Amino acid sequence: MKTVAVIGLGKFGAYIVKSLSRLDVKVIAVDNDEKKIQEISEYIDDAFILDSTNKTALEEVGIYNLNTVIVSIGENIEASILTVMALKDLNNKYVIAKAITSTHGEILSKIGAFKVIYPEKIAGRLLVKKLIDNITVEEIDISNSIKMVKLVVNENFIYKKISEIEAEFKYLKIVSYKTNETWCLDVTPSYQVKKDDMLVLLGESKYIKDFYAYVK
Repeated sequence: MKTVAVIGLGKFGAYIVKSLSRLDVKVIAVDNDEKKIQEISEYIDDAFILDSTNKTALEEVGIYNLNTVIVSIGENIEASILTVMALKDLNNKYVIAKAITSTHGEILSKIGAFKVIYPEKIAGRLLVKKLIDNITVEEIDISNSIKMVKLVVNENFIYKKISEIEAEFKYLKIVSYKTNETWCLDVTPSYQVKKDDMLVLLGESKYIKDFYAYVK
């Protein structure tokens, strides 16, 4: 069974632990707050109160030589940095770390974090899209230059064929669509989009901006 460690049990960290607990994954959760450990213990067996900057403490609870460790420490930037350093010294392969500022993220990358994420920025961006665009939009970064976008169609799409939409946005590809509560992965170019359908598109980030101007 794969083991994943999550360090820091704020809202983001706790959400990850709860989600992983429903999968075939052993989860080790760590925080220095006893109350948070008690709450997360309802979902997993291996939850520990400890100082995550202490290499010996991490090693004692099994957080060494792991494939994936997620560091979700909040405002304490120093603890976040020291924790990532300790995890790398303990030969953990992929350390994914939460950052609260760009500078924080740059430091985490330089000291060995495999990936740096900004949950607050992601949540804020999605909220703004929903409020301003008046449309349900989800965006996923596939790489530095490729994005995947899922959206509920508006009047600009209704009654258009998949082929017509792709012809209009030559640099975007429709990879699936949902109609009548059923997802269609085998995209039919002649399919005519209906009200309340959902589309999933793939394309380069630089073209997504122009696409958003159309879907408002």
